[in-house]
Amino acid sequence: MRIAGSTVLVTGATGGLGQAIARELAVRGAKLVLSGRRADALKPIAAEFGARAVTADLADPDQVDQLAETCADTDILIANAALPSSGDLLEYTPEQIDRALTVNLRSPVMLARALAPRMVEAGRGHIAFVGSISGKTASRSTSLYNATKFGLRGFALGFRQDLHGTGVGVSLVQPGFVRDAGMFAVTGATPPAGMRTVSPGQVATAVVRAVERDLCEVNVAPVELRVLSAIAGQFPGIAERVQRGSAARRTVRQIVEAQRDRR
Repeated sequence: MRIAGSTVLVTGATGGLGQAIARELAVRGAKLVLSGRRADALKPIAAEFGARAVTADLADPDQVDQLAETCADTDILIANAALPSSGDLLEYTPEQIDRALTVNLRSPVMLARALAPRMVEAGRGHIAFVGSISGKTASRSTSLYNATKFGLRGFALGFRQDLHGTGVGVSLVQPGFVRDAGMFAVTGATPPAGMRTVSPGQVATAVVRAVERDLCEVNVAPVELRVLSAIAGQFPGIAERVQRGSAARRTVRQIVEAQRDRR
């Protein structure tokens, strides 16, 4: 898929990762449409990249539908928006659970469903979902987030097969621990000792590569984390025992406490 000259919709554009993706796409000549929940945060970013800004709260199904209608000319969808959804599920209200499931899973599925038909009719297009290594392996205090990212991974891989031969590609990009954006940047927590991270720029480059080359699944993480997540996906019981003895639990507690107001 050629990015230059294509209309590209990026959701979650006000976050650090969304901005990095938008910057990489702008450099490559995309006609950018950026979406975010808060107009005051979105408009300056859109102005910086010469993009069109469309405000939408993806927790509201009606606003998801409206976003799809407003951006019906999309050639490439980058479904990046997500809530952190960390913490013990028993501490969540039903409304908070619905919000996490809607933003992280329902909204990308519905946007893909709404925007894909035009792409198929044109015989060109691409849909890239930004998932997480947490979609391959479960961990403590992330059961709700795991659920959404496992679900997104399954949908992306299956939808890719549905669209095979239509000229429309589907990719899944799964970052590991990202520095300078996401949970570490927002919460001030530090990665566990010895745990290597990736930059927002590396994730953005991976998204572009996935679109241009129609890659199925791209895991953006140091090799040791990619290997460990692959093993954990096959042997979850072993992964569970290893995690219990790790030093990461303190970091997890810091992140959970700092993200309570984002549920």
